[in-house]
Amino acid sequence: MGADTFVEKAEGKDAKSAFNQAVSDAAWECGHGGYTGTIAEKRSFVMIDLPEGKDPVAYANELIDSNDERIDDKWGPAGCIKLEGNKYLFFGWASS
Repeated sequence: MGADTFVEKAEGKDAKSAFNQAVSDAAWECGHGGYTGTIAEKRSFVMIDLPEGKDPVAYANELIDSNDERIDDKWGPAGCIKLEGNKYLFFGWASS
């Protein structure tokens, strides 16, 4: 079993709703068999503050590349950055 990275934007009334929708969409698109390498494999997320002046996707990739301990486990939580309005960015490693 390996792992792949993912970066996924989602929208919802709050982060939990957006996360649940993103997981559901990925499971529908990739199947329910497991090991998809997508957000479908995640069961939780951790909120991460976006530093001033940073691009959210670039920062997410920076955290992935630097093996940030908050999101460095394919079985652990996804990272979540609040975007504008009701949008969120989820990212991390997932089993594949």
